[in-house]
Amino acid sequence: MNVRQMPLEDLELLSYTDIAYELLKLDKKSKKTNDLFKEVCNLLQISEDNMLDMIGDFYTTLTTDKRFILLDTAEWDLRDAHSVKTIIDDEEDEEADDEEEETEEEPEETEDEAVTDNIEDFDDQDDDMDDLEDLAIVSEEEMDE
Repeated sequence: MNVRQMPLEDLELLSYTDIAYELLKLDKKSKKTNDLFKEVCNLLQISEDNMLDMIGDFYTTLTTDKRFILLDTAEWDLRDAHSVKTIIDDEEDEEADDEEEETEEEPEETEDEAVTDNIEDFDDQDDDMDDLEDLAIVSEEEMDE
């Protein structure tokens, strides 16, 4: 769809980001925020005074819309036009494999040892409950005083 040839009534049904998306798609080049929004406003016949009031919201919407990407040149482009490089560092993987081979297996705990450890944890919880007994409930009226 060529947004430049659409009637104003149809354009008004689209969001600013949808129009910006179509403009970037048609031009196949990145644009600065101000230039892109100025073109959107020209298509929608929005005055410069209103444009200045709305450019912040437009920028925020572009940053949250997954279709757009902000380049290092401070220009917006379509995410589809850029590929993401994934670099896999094999050296770290080899080091991790070597470490796994070097570790010795620890003997499993016997049932008696596991139960003994758990009982000690319960004793610690009882001490914590004793601390809570000193707490008092205070109403909002009492807090205001």
